Amino acid sequence: MRVLMSFWLSFCVLCTGAVNAQELPGPNEAVAAALQPFIERQELAGAVALVADVKGILSITAVGAADRESGKPMRADSMFWIASQSKPITAAAVMILVDEGRITLDDPVEKYLPEFRGLMVVVEKDAQHVLLKKTERPITVRQTLAHTSGMPFRSALEVPVLDRLSLADRVRSYAMTPLDFLPESRYQYSNAGINTAARIVEVVSGLPFEQFLAERLLQPLGMPETTFWPDEAQAARIATAYRPGAGGIGLEATKIEQLQYPLTDRLHREAMPAGGLFSTAADVSRFYRMLANSGELEGRRILSAAAIQQLTSRQTPTELKESYGLGFSVSEDRFGHGGAYSTNSYYDHRNQRVLIWLVQHAGFPGRGGDSQAAFRTAALGQQ
Repeated sequence: MRVLMSFWLSFCVLCTGAVNAQELPGPNEAVAAALQPFIERQELAGAVALVADVKGILSITAVGAADRESGKPMRADSMFWIASQSKPITAAAVMILVDEGRITLDDPVEKYLPEFRGLMVVVEKDAQHVLLKKTERPITVRQTLAHTSGMPFRSALEVPVLDRLSLADRVRSYAMTPLDFLPESRYQYSNAGINTAARIVEVVSGLPFEQFLAERLLQPLGMPETTFWPDEAQAARIATAYRPGAGGIGLEATKIEQLQYPLTDRLHREAMPAGGLFSTAADVSRFYRMLANSGELEGRRILSAAAIQQLTSRQTPTELKESYGLGFSVSEDRFGHGGAYSTNSYYDHRNQRVLIWLVQHAGFPGRGGDSQAAFRTAALGQQ
């Protein structure tokens, strides 16, 4: 099945890649000027910064290098590991089944995954002992997507990489791990919760999650470059990852530590719904344009307006300081999500703009961390 999907996605890239590249708008000169000083000070290797509205891309600005060592420039179609920006995409896949009445957000997870029955929760813990008790109520689908389930970030079996186990095996390991707190009593960022929601999609749909995601969300949205497994041509366009050099000065190349290499390996690497996707700025912008247009893109409905409202509005209890929707960080001004290697994307309600920020940085030297804010100021200042 993965081979067939790989062929389909590769075929779409061959058919549409050149056309898409020709159709992409040019750079925003103000954004390029704002980012250039970070490049010159070796605080930012390179970036792709995109601005869009509901109707389409307004500008896409590529600056710096995709690979400093070889001198390969960053391009508008450069690919990136978008990491936890995968979470909103996974949540949207879940909401397709909610729209169809096949899943309800307040269903207990154990309804679909019986291994979650009889979960234990930690009530006391120190260096000498751990005290457990049974949970008072089961965790729900909503809580897995809003990081209030009590599930840990990951299980002990997901070390040192996150993409070694199948989704089914990964989720079984979560069911064997005690909750860190009673559901809904706290917020705790959890890959385990998002992956569990994706496993429910597999069980309900009868399809591998990656197949469901491709057929029901990515293909209808026209996102052929978004994948857990880049093919060889796509892998050649992945921007090199960088981290601060010795003493926090300059930049040195690094690898994505959370994933196995080669990234094209479909035999040993598994789909990781909570953070495994690779993509381009143009692809990610199509997802956000659909969200900003109440679930519809270019005349095609993907999700109901009610599903979009649930995804992008606060789901965490009001007594908690964290404001999180279903797979999204949310506030009055925006909804979106960041990724482990400094990528970010969001929709700005006030300015009615989608902003996509793709870099591949495991930290920044100097003032490099201010580069995204510089992009935002330059981009919105031009509107």
